[in-house]
Amino acid sequence: MSVAKDGGGAQPALTPWRRIKAIIGGSAGNLVEYYDWFSYASFALYFAPHFFPKGDPTAQLMQSAAIFAVGFLMRPLGAYLMGLFADWRGRRAALAASVGMMCAGSFAIALLPDASQIGVLAPIGLLMARLVQGLSMGGEYGASVTYISEMAGASRRGFWASWHYVTLIGGQLLAMALLLILQGVLPEGDLEEWGWRIPFAIGGAMAVIVFWIRRGMDESPSFETAKAAGVEKARGMMLFTRHPLETGIIFVLSAAGSLGFYAYTTYMQKFLVNTAGFAKDQSAWVMAIALLVFMALQPAVGWLSDRIGRKTCLATSFLLGTILVYPLMSTLAAGPSLGVALGLVILQLVVFSGYSAVNGLIKAELYPAHVRALGVALPYALANAMFGGTAEYVALWFKNQGMESGFYIYVAAISAVAFVVAARLRNTNKTSLIQDH
Repeated sequence: MSVAKDGGGAQPALTPWRRIKAIIGGSAGNLVEYYDWFSYASFALYFAPHFFPKGDPTAQLMQSAAIFAVGFLMRPLGAYLMGLFADWRGRRAALAASVGMMCAGSFAIALLPDASQIGVLAPIGLLMARLVQGLSMGGEYGASVTYISEMAGASRRGFWASWHYVTLIGGQLLAMALLLILQGVLPEGDLEEWGWRIPFAIGGAMAVIVFWIRRGMDESPSFETAKAAGVEKARGMMLFTRHPLETGIIFVLSAAGSLGFYAYTTYMQKFLVNTAGFAKDQSAWVMAIALLVFMALQPAVGWLSDRIGRKTCLATSFLLGTILVYPLMSTLAAGPSLGVALGLVILQLVVFSGYSAVNGLIKAELYPAHVRALGVALPYALANAMFGGTAEYVALWFKNQGMESGFYIYVAAISAVAFVVAARLRNTNKTSLIQDH
């Protein structure tokens, strides 16, 4: 079945300033969303004992990781509801709604009493806040990826779209930077007692600002074109009845990408402490520097994808990731010097950049405008819930069973499957369904 690019009808070309302004606006909200999301993972070492007072540190982290994983279960629902909303009512409206929900979840965690005050209601409250944030994140990904991809010009679409991942990493880096600042200015006891609440309060405040910004953004011309053409409205089953191949491709690529991202970033911070034997502040510094390098790489790889193709970038990333993950993690587990550990973490993130810089854009290029936000969001969210959200828990389970290397094999196996899919992917640089504006 052939599909026209973004429906019919001409729209005025976007000026360079309007294009940049739109991408900055979409990216700013994405940064705050991911800052709020990753604050949970970054500060889990400090707040886990407050909500799960029983057990050793590994058991406490497993319980906080379980809630981290459960939060992902709401992401498919958020992807479905907000994806339809973005395809029906517009990208701008969906972006404002998603950051509003993230704001509510962040303030809830900042103010939530711990188990010593309200007993079992404390972990239940934490779970509810994460479910709201999961709903928000499920809607954020599809709306922001779609909006930024549609606002980017064809000749530099890889470069501009890569800024989505820049802000994703930036949000995580911002959470990590705040962790380092608080570690430096607060006594350990204060950070463990109440200081961990600060990042969630800051995240809620930033979300309020971004909500106001997003309400004033331009709507995507691709959405306006499809709306004016009277194209059939998106429905959930369209992904499986009319676009089953594309939906399957996105699911597999997202499974490996989500698992790899959480293995190499959020779990890596804990791995360096629990397995490699580094101090908490050393682990935080390693990850902060590595993430800074990782973030800086994204526009360069996005630019490269405009020249050699998204498919080439993806396939190379998954192939090298399959080969490297076992020896890299094994070397880190042996407790190398801090400099070697930093180099190995950066190496894995350099390899992973072949996926991260282009992953959102490839998904957007596979779908027509009237179902694009839903198509980008739903299969990604399903894979993210199954593989990304469970990454830390699975890793800690293997560790608890005394066979930690099983997790390395698991990551390599999923990456190998994604390599096969990526190698057979068509070159979306030439077959993109996004109309240029």
